[in-house]
Amino acid sequence: MTNGLTFETEEQDGKLIFRLNGRLDATTSANLEAKLNEQIEAGHKHILLDFGSIDYLSSAGMRLLLSATKRLNGTEGKLALCSIGDDVMEIIKVAGFERILSIFATEQEAISSF
Repeated sequence: MTNGLTFETEEQDGKLIFRLNGRLDATTSANLEAKLNEQIEAGHKHILLDFGSIDYLSSAGMRLLLSATKRLNGTEGKLALCSIGDDVMEIIKVAGFERILSIFATEQEAISSF
């Protein structure tokens, strides 16, 4: 297992999907944030983060999710998350972010929400 974060992007019917793998922490969040900002500036308003292969989320990763959510809401867009594992979901719930973030069980549910 790598200590970093890798991701692939895919566009599907005007929605941008980031398939994340690894850890979203202080070391790795800057790279993802730069890519998200680049895509938002390019006009993408509907972005899905697939957390199916994320095994750790730090406060830096949480700040990134909040920042991207606010930025997309400001453009009448939306950030959605899907396939979050139990350990990562517990971190999100402890922070109270489940009330702020758009979280879906599956990729299809998230895509349908846009």
